[in-house]
Amino acid sequence: MHGNKIVLLLGIGVVCLSWPSMVPAQEPGIMALRLEQAVRLARENYPSIKAARAEAGATDGGVEIARNARLPGMEIDWQQTRGTRNNIFGQFFPQGAIPPISGPVIGHPSFSQSTWGSGGGLLVTWEPFDFGLRRAQLGLSERIRDEARARAAVTEFEAEVAAADAYLRVAAMEQAVIAARAGVERMETFARMVGALVASELRPGADASRTEVELAAARNVLIEARQQAALARVGLAQAVGLAGQTISIDAGGLLAQAPPAAIEGRAESGLHPLTIARRASLDILLARREVLDRSFFPKFNWQTAIFARGSGARLDGSLLDNRGYYPDTANWATGLTISFSLSNLFNLKARRHQEDGHIAAERAREEQTKQQLRTGEERARAMAEAAREYSENAPQQLAAAKETELRVRKRYEAELSTVAEVAEAQRLLAQAEVEAMLARIAGWRAQLAAASARGDLAPLLRLTGKEVAK
Repeated sequence: MHGNKIVLLLGIGVVCLSWPSMVPAQEPGIMALRLEQAVRLARENYPSIKAARAEAGATDGGVEIARNARLPGMEIDWQQTRGTRNNIFGQFFPQGAIPPISGPVIGHPSFSQSTWGSGGGLLVTWEPFDFGLRRAQLGLSERIRDEARARAAVTEFEAEVAAADAYLRVAAMEQAVIAARAGVERMETFARMVGALVASELRPGADASRTEVELAAARNVLIEARQQAALARVGLAQAVGLAGQTISIDAGGLLAQAPPAAIEGRAESGLHPLTIARRASLDILLARREVLDRSFFPKFNWQTAIFARGSGARLDGSLLDNRGYYPDTANWATGLTISFSLSNLFNLKARRHQEDGHIAAERAREEQTKQQLRTGEERARAMAEAAREYSENAPQQLAAAKETELRVRKRYEAELSTVAEVAEAQRLLAQAEVEAMLARIAGWRAQLAAASARGDLAPLLRLTGKEVAK
């Protein structure tokens, strides 16, 4: 019984270690998923891809805001008041609780008398030159947009790889089910033969009991294999963005063709979505440093205002209720304001030093990503070589296992072997069948690992016979 379970666990171990339009399967007339369809569904449906694309689209607004910073600012104000006109001589610092009052000092103030006041105007402000600050801020916004798009591309690629990986897991688990079912059928046939011999008193009853134990163990292996296959299909449904729906696959074409025996060529690590995203993150830091370098210069602000005011208060202290409803005294002004904050120098210097540290760290992470991708490609080469040797050895192993099972069974019929020996021979045959079925899938997993390290699934999909249009 334990030996039969080892067969399934070995098959699952090979699967797990080999690489660190919606189609419900049960509906008649609908084709099951092929590999390229699973990849396409993941690209179209997976929620994290939609979220990443939406976030990338939102950054376009930041670029537009930075562009609009070049335009003059315009502000229109209107105010209507009713209040006293008491005024005193003196000054105080600006604050929010005391409204400003214009006009001469009133010698006979009154808190009970009030009048109308009104005012309105247009203020235009513009920075005629800023020493490249707005251009640097626009560049920063564009780098943030580029980084969001690069992250969206990484999310899309990772979802596609996950979908392809889940697809191959389902294919492997289904092959394990086929092998387990064949083992059950062989043991059932053998159990009927043993039962007939025991009924004819040609074999002891213990043989029938032992055969029933082995048959139950083989059925348990089939049950466990079916469970693993069902779980793999659940994982595939999630990977393609159709969680909760019934998914089946059509891996016949994939299993019918042998994958390439080796990984050809070398990848351009700079073209991988992860590398591009890392470079985009570095570009953001460089753009931030450029903004800091342009932030210490003086600020030049040109202002022009056209405004008018009205009031019912007179210079002699009298109040006119028929005045102040609307502005009746107009003015205009224009001027250039230059401001320069010397104290900001120390903060800018500290922030620039901080950004230099971030830039150095991001450069190191970029190099680390490149090394990880190169390591992944070398691992894929090792996997491909092992899969090639595996495929060459599996047919010989299967043929020998079939011959062994046949001979041991014939020896049992001739009373030269035991039920335990027949059961062991059938376990070896089931193991050989699993390994022979998984040998080809192991080669495809190596190709997937190489495609993942190179950042492009298109060559893999071309090898399977179908290329997904980008």
